Amino acid sequence: MQFDMTDLPDSWQKRCIRDVGAVVTGRTPSTKREDFYGGDYNLISPADLDNGKYVITAHKRLTNTGFMQCRALPKDTVLVGCIGNVGKLGMVADKQSATNQQINAVICNQENNPHFIYYSFHSNRSRLEQAADKTTVPILNKTNFENFEIAVPPLAEQHKIASVLGLVQRALEQQERLIALTTELKKTLLHKLFAEGLRGEPQKQTDIGSVPESWDVATLEDIAVAFDYGTSVKCEHGKAGAPVLRIPNVLGGSIDLSDLKHGQPKRSELEQLRLQDGDLLFVRTNGVLENAGRCALYRGELEGCYFASYLIRVRVDSSKVLPAFVNEYARTERGRSFLSGRAIRTADGKFNINSGTLKRVLLPLPGLDEQKEFVRQLDLVERKFTLHESKRSALSNLFRTLLHQLMTAQIRVHAFDLSDAKTLDQQSTIRMRIGKHGST
Repeated sequence: MQFDMTDLPDSWQKRCIRDVGAVVTGRTPSTKREDFYGGDYNLISPADLDNGKYVITAHKRLTNTGFMQCRALPKDTVLVGCIGNVGKLGMVADKQSATNQQINAVICNQENNPHFIYYSFHSNRSRLEQAADKTTVPILNKTNFENFEIAVPPLAEQHKIASVLGLVQRALEQQERLIALTTELKKTLLHKLFAEGLRGEPQKQTDIGSVPESWDVATLEDIAVAFDYGTSVKCEHGKAGAPVLRIPNVLGGSIDLSDLKHGQPKRSELEQLRLQDGDLLFVRTNGVLENAGRCALYRGELEGCYFASYLIRVRVDSSKVLPAFVNEYARTERGRSFLSGRAIRTADGKFNINSGTLKRVLLPLPGLDEQKEFVRQLDLVERKFTLHESKRSALSNLFRTLLHQLMTAQIRVHAFDLSDAKTLDQQSTIRMRIGKHGST
């Protein structure tokens, strides 16, 4: 696919992929041969791409016999999905990998840095997609792939660009690993706290399973003071009126304000449905069974807010239970399964719950002091998760900006200070001196 190089420096060249390195299309050993599969070698497919830069392991694994049917790829080979999701990317992490026929592999020559070429494909993903034949399944065949053109600077500048982008990407992937670990920690902590409590007490059997001996078990109706349905008054983006929370705003545990609409219910209805700090919102209808009964705690995120139909508000008696405690319990496997297991499937294929179902929800009930400690411990983990999410977002934005500007030579890397490499994931900062269209 042709592109314009008039705005690029004179030292940059337009090159076809065939001039960057050898292009190898993979193959799949016969699936009828059981002795080909189940070993230690990766058979990489598009499903294994776009999961970080390096492909560490693949969904399909080959034995040595099966691997001999393929071409072994050297470390740092660049992988590009060319059938189906054209433009998916990865790099080979070791010498024990091959690909199937949906992937073209680029083994870069000595004149090109494979990491730069990887980032060049990343920058040109939309062009790769446009270059594919628009059949039932998009295909970028080997010939067209080899003729695909990219802009390439001198090798020294390739090294520097790849170093800058690699530094940011490693920091980004580190935050993603921390998010995954924090998510697993929260899941484990939820199970442990609600199953064992904080005091190492003997257990007793109840209608919801084993709980600490001093705990009670109550229905949601026992500890609630109100169950209310939202309004069906029309709401729109950008419309004047009061903000309204809908199903997309009710995530697991928290309120998301990124997709907000406004409406104008009657004043009397607005007063009745105005949310207060500590209100619990439950999704009462959803196309996914597990999401029927999804709960979030309103913490006063938006003043004057009300809620729409398909949501049920539950207001609890705070002298008996903390709203945050109920919210956390609703996120446990036990809490979720009670509601989703009682959802009714409608004619249009959705799953519904109603206030009667909510009222019958059973939940464990320790004393208020223990509830407060539950909430405190879980909130600490949630804050860590939020911090890592914030860092990931900042690094993702930084990576996209640098990728575009470096690959189009809007900025040039004169000197790069790697002294922040160890702290980039903590500070989301990067120190470099850049000049627009200067020489490297």
